[in-house]
Amino acid sequence: MIKQELGLKQQQKLSPLQIQTIKLIEKPIQELEQIVRKELEENPVLDDSPAESKDDDPDDAPREVSLSELNEDDPTPSYKLHVNNYGKDERPQYNTFSVKQSFTQSLMEQLGFRDLSDHERSVASFIIGSLDEDGYLRRDLESLVDDLAFRANISTDEDEVARMLRVIQEFDPPGVGARNLRECLLIQLRGMKHTPEVVNAERILSDYFDEFSNRHFQKVMSRLGLSEEEMKAAMARIVKLNPSPGGQVDDSYNDQAQQIIPDFVLNLEDGELRLTMPRFSIPEIRVNKKYAELLLEAASSSERQKKEAATFVKQKMDSAKWFVEALKQRHHTLQSTMQAILDYQHDYFLDGDESHLRPMVLKDIAEKTGFDISTISRVVNSKYIETHFGIFPLKYFFSEGLENQEGEEVSTRELKKVLQECVDAEDKRKPLTDDQLVTEMNRRGYKVARRTIAKYRDQLGIAKARLRKEL
Repeated sequence: MIKQELGLKQQQKLSPLQIQTIKLIEKPIQELEQIVRKELEENPVLDDSPAESKDDDPDDAPREVSLSELNEDDPTPSYKLHVNNYGKDERPQYNTFSVKQSFTQSLMEQLGFRDLSDHERSVASFIIGSLDEDGYLRRDLESLVDDLAFRANISTDEDEVARMLRVIQEFDPPGVGARNLRECLLIQLRGMKHTPEVVNAERILSDYFDEFSNRHFQKVMSRLGLSEEEMKAAMARIVKLNPSPGGQVDDSYNDQAQQIIPDFVLNLEDGELRLTMPRFSIPEIRVNKKYAELLLEAASSSERQKKEAATFVKQKMDSAKWFVEALKQRHHTLQSTMQAILDYQHDYFLDGDESHLRPMVLKDIAEKTGFDISTISRVVNSKYIETHFGIFPLKYFFSEGLENQEGEEVSTRELKKVLQECVDAEDKRKPLTDDQLVTEMNRRGYKVARRTIAKYRDQLGIAKARLRKEL
């Protein structure tokens, strides 16, 4: 038996304008420019050429063709077909940051200078492709031999792979191609001038790496016959080595260069904060001359062709209108959100002192602006602001909060800063345990639990007390 029920279901659908606005809001400014250029190429209604002045020859100017000529039911005033809420600079000059060469590209370039056979070069190239983002080779040689055979159809043996790995370990940055931390540090030391502290550092890492890692300094000194001064000099050399050589070169982007362009610029002028958005070339929407002539020809032909042309143009014009309106809404949403963040964190933005950062979550800014939390999240994602004290992602200004002993809410960033200060000020011969850090934080007026200290210590990259011990 089939049972049928009749009911009403309410379903909210987003309009094309809303969908396009959402997509544009989450794009940083450099991606927005690419989207605009792509839209210009694909929509013949859009034209980014500057408007002609009244003194220009009217015969050379593009002829405007409004939709009202083709569809009387939908007249569109010309003032609705352009946006001018950005600056007039056609190609603005941006500050760009974080321009780095690809890690893999750098190694392959160095490989090109080595005198190797084609077969050896293929093996070395495969090894380079097997390095992780820190520059380490985490695979054993036997596995690499199998991979070369099955994945690259290259026949080799462990001796040849080991020989090519040693070639790669001579590349910059020093330490690249190591199979573990100990080997990484030793590679770097072996490339240095053999001063007494370098020789002692190499002996420590070669013969007593585990003891050194566990801070058993007295045992290392005793077994190697080192004085306290010699041990300190060797340790000073070791801590300056780079444990992550691959981290010096960025390989997180497909492009050889990555630009970070601030979506906002904040200046302090006469004690007042002034927020601007980098000026960006947004085109006026107009029907260009070539397209206008095409429309006129279509309108003078058969009724069917005229109707088809009018339908096509209306689709393109609607798309253009939605696109321009979405750009305007994006600008308004970003500006309103950033202004709300500035108002909320006003004291911090005056001088950049982290202790002035208030606890702030997405909901706080959503309530100030009237936007949905999801909208605020999209604005914050992948956006940057250039201030008079540095460049920051918008996510940086958001953090949870805890109460201090006066009952005032303080940001987790402030707590982390105070925790770092406690660790920096400790006696390194007797580092503070997590329980002692709780006591020290309480003494400074911050109520925190031991598990909170452990959590923040991990996030700050601070080792446990035992591993912070020094001579």
